[in-house]
Amino acid sequence: MAESTLDVPQGFRASACSSGIKKSGKLDMALICADQPVECAGVFTTNKVVAAPVKLTESRVSHGLCQAILINSGNANACTGEKGLKDAKYCGDLVAEALDIAPEFVAVASTGVIGVPLPMHCFDGHVSTLCRMLGNDQFDGVARAMMTTDAFPKMCGRTINLGGAEITILGLAKGAGMIHPDMATMLAFIMTDAALADGLLGDSLKKSVNASFNRITVDRDTSTNDMALLLASGASGNDTIAAGSPELEQFDRALDEVLLELAKMIARDGEGATKLVRIQIEGAGSDADALVAARSVATSQLVKTAFFGEDANWGRIIAAVGYAGIDMDPDQVSLSFDHVAMVENGLGLGPEQEAIASEVLKKSEFTVTVNLGSGDGSAYYYTSDLSYDYVKINAAYRT
Repeated sequence: MAESTLDVPQGFRASACSSGIKKSGKLDMALICADQPVECAGVFTTNKVVAAPVKLTESRVSHGLCQAILINSGNANACTGEKGLKDAKYCGDLVAEALDIAPEFVAVASTGVIGVPLPMHCFDGHVSTLCRMLGNDQFDGVARAMMTTDAFPKMCGRTINLGGAEITILGLAKGAGMIHPDMATMLAFIMTDAALADGLLGDSLKKSVNASFNRITVDRDTSTNDMALLLASGASGNDTIAAGSPELEQFDRALDEVLLELAKMIARDGEGATKLVRIQIEGAGSDADALVAARSVATSQLVKTAFFGEDANWGRIIAAVGYAGIDMDPDQVSLSFDHVAMVENGLGLGPEQEAIASEVLKKSEFTVTVNLGSGDGSAYYYTSDLSYDYVKINAAYRT
């Protein structure tokens, strides 16, 4: 059984500092480092506009090894042309030189304003300091240094026992705006001290991402800088986890829990959001149809504004399912807010039920369940409400 923890997996250290990229003086640069090159897998943005650090890191981790990740916030180094790619490489070279490791083992990640060159003097002046500061008690600082419009740092961990060896998984993430698959707009770095057979790490990460970061939306915008990296040091001393084994199932369950909790934190922290809402679709013709319907509801601005207004306007939800493009019979649909039934066989149950459901919508977290009554397919999605503050935050983002 997985237990919640924020313990640091064996074989990893970290550091964070304020380099001056952010005018506020807040933490804006961080480093995660393994004691030696470790197995690494990554998932990256599907946006056709790809930031320089994503291009560099994707090419490097494709070889399956990584030792250090340099992260900065306040500047995305996106849409910066050839200079941006050279700058990303230079930043990695600074880490490699200070740690005396090969440059190809250094990943870089950036988040912030698009179209502005990196302030290279910040890296020249602080990367070596980050390398000297490395310790196992600074991962909270890393989570904070990754933040842009985030309201709080996002960390989650699990421990499991595999054959007498204690395995730890620790995940850090950032994200609050430009949140939409595939992937959600975010940075995520997950570390474990488990040892897995060759090729398993990437499969585990992709499956977990599809069930977590690809099941959240805030504003239907997918970023240029999305990145999720999973590093495995093998330092716990466990017997190598084999394909198809019960140990792999146990590891994957714990990884799924960590990534889903981080994903929910991102949706909960959606810019200006006051509510986290799970959209649960049941009774669809297939799981694929259910996912399409869930995404349609979760991304509807009319639905999201109704959530903010605490208005049990179930008609907007039914309409969003109806234009999702899947097979459905409106006369078979039922709908509820948490356990409050609102619709049966396509017909509303009256103002008394709406009044009860409005009380549900006052909660900071609730579930909307739509049963299409046409099959066994099911899927979920997490979304936030859409508030006045979302507009305010993004109207003033660059100022």
